[in-house]
Amino acid sequence: MSWFTYLGIEQPAEILALVKTLLRIFFIIGVAYFLNRLSKSLIVKLRDKLNSRQVDNLEEIKRLNTLSMVLRYIVTTVILAITVVEILHELGISIAPVLAAAGVVGLAVGFGAQSLVKDYFNGFFLLLENQIRKDDVVEIADKAGLVEEITLRYVKMRDYEGNVHYVPNGQITTVTNRSRDFAYAVMDIRVAYDENLSKVMQIMHEVGASIVQDAELANKVLDKLEIAGVDNLAESAVIIRCRIKVRPLEQWTVKRAYLQRIKNAFDAQQIEIPFPQLTVYQNQLAA
Repeated sequence: MSWFTYLGIEQPAEILALVKTLLRIFFIIGVAYFLNRLSKSLIVKLRDKLNSRQVDNLEEIKRLNTLSMVLRYIVTTVILAITVVEILHELGISIAPVLAAAGVVGLAVGFGAQSLVKDYFNGFFLLLENQIRKDDVVEIADKAGLVEEITLRYVKMRDYEGNVHYVPNGQITTVTNRSRDFAYAVMDIRVAYDENLSKVMQIMHEVGASIVQDAELANKVLDKLEIAGVDNLAESAVIIRCRIKVRPLEQWTVKRAYLQRIKNAFDAQQIEIPFPQLTVYQNQLAA
């Protein structure tokens, strides 16, 4: 007994119809695969062409990369949906009852899917308002990291330790973007109370100037060092706050370089960087 008989197909006409149906299904899948690959290729070429016009505009490049990624996601979803509908049609399954059943099921689970709908709405406005882009460093939902992927459903981030966080867009109420346009490397410099503050600030300016003149760091810095002044009188130190305006995502690199150089400069000038100390007095009893 052949497998056609096992399936209840005995007439040659039925066998021919089954073969034609299978061929049409494979054709539909092939066309869908081709269109998906073609759309991705066209989107990538369009993104690269637009990026080539924005060589000096890093912010615009980030926005174009994010939009192209989301557009690829949407196009793939639409092609997949159309493919499924066409395959069901070839199998003789009416779409109307399926849609009706989907409507009933959707109504039944609608209350449970409110968070999913919220995710898509929030994701749409996040992209529309250009709040988050790929390769940004952001803080959202008590998580911070580099944005590796953003869709209408979630934001994928990787933190400094390499941990990956998936944050649903519906949970995002506040976005702190640390890589928009420019940033500041903020440093709090601690010195002893008996140090000459004018001399200390002069050394701080000299170290800031050396950062600007450094061949490896000059392209990361946008402006010279700013000293706000004495920010706090702590228990064991005078705290002087300063900052350097830098390019996005370069604040940590510049801050580390500045702190290392200021430590070396203070050591050379014998400027004390204090640390908490405890003095214990012991009463001497008279003999």
